[in-house]
Amino acid sequence: MPSVGLTPAALPFLRELGDLKRIHSAEAPGSIAERLFALGWGALLRGDQPAAVMKQIVGAALVSARLGDLDLARLTRLGLGPDAVPVLQRAFDEVTGDLDPALAQRLREALVHGRPAPGAVPSFVGKLARQPRAGVTSPGQPRILLQPAENHAEHCLMVAVYGVLASVWHGADPVAVFLAGMAHHFHNADMPDSGYSGEMLLGDRLDTAIETARAACLDELAAANPVLATTIADALAPIAGDTTPEARAFHVADVLDRVLEIEQHLRAAAVTMDVVLGAYGLVHDGPVKAFHDRILADAGLA
Repeated sequence: MPSVGLTPAALPFLRELGDLKRIHSAEAPGSIAERLFALGWGALLRGDQPAAVMKQIVGAALVSARLGDLDLARLTRLGLGPDAVPVLQRAFDEVTGDLDPALAQRLREALVHGRPAPGAVPSFVGKLARQPRAGVTSPGQPRILLQPAENHAEHCLMVAVYGVLASVWHGADPVAVFLAGMAHHFHNADMPDSGYSGEMLLGDRLDTAIETARAACLDELAAANPVLATTIADALAPIAGDTTPEARAFHVADVLDRVLEIEQHLRAAAVTMDVVLGAYGLVHDGPVKAFHDRILADAGLA
C-alpha cells in the first residue's frame, strides 16, 4: 500500500488483511482477527508496553495475510528451528513493499518475538467476540444481514491494524491509533448492535447508553491496571472528532473496514468459474492436469 497517502492502490492489500476475519484453523476457535484481538488485550492487561504490543499484533497480522496461522510458535513446533523467522520475514516483505519504510522496519523487528503470549483477558474481550455487527441498517428500513457476520472483536482488531498503516498518512502516533482501534467499540460489550437505525431511535439517550457501557469496560481495566485504563481513555478521547492526526488516522481505518467488510460479501457473490479456473488456477498444473480438464469438460464445468 502506498506510503504517501490513501489511494485506490491501497485497497487490494487492505482487502487481503480484512480476510483475517474469515481465516480459521485447528489451532483454536475463532478467526485469526478475533484471536489477535484477545492476544493484544492479554498482553496489554499484564503490563506489556503498548508500543511493543502494537508491533507484535500488527506485524503478526501482516504476516498472517499470507501465512495464516503459520506463526513463529507453530513453525518452530513443525521443526523449522532457526528458519522460522526468515519465513515470517519473507511473508512480511512480500506484502509490505509499498509500506512506509520506517514503519515497516519498526513492525518487522517484532517478528523475532512472534505473537504475544496468551494471558488473562478482560471480560469485554469475550463479549465483543460474541457480539455480531449489525449489518447494513438505515432508519425506517429493514436490516440487510450478510452472513457470516463479523463480530466486534474482529472489527476492532482490523481498525487497529488499518489505523497503524494509516498513521503515516496523517503524521499520527501509531501506538495511540492502535489503542483507539482496539477499544473503540467497548460499549458494544454490553450494548447489542442495532446499527444506525437503532442509534436514531435512541435519540438523545444514545450518548448516555454508550458512555455507561464504555465506562464499565474502563472500570474493569482500572481495577486491574489503572495506568492502562488511563492510557486507553486518552487514546479514545480525540476520536469523537477528526481534529487530531490520531483521530484522522483512526477514522480512515474505521470507515474503510466498515465498507470493505460489506464489499467482500458482494465481491464473493460476483466471482465466476472463469476467474476460479482461469485466473486462480483452481485445477492447477500437475501430472494429471490434462485428465482433470477432461473431467471438467465432460461435466460441463469448463
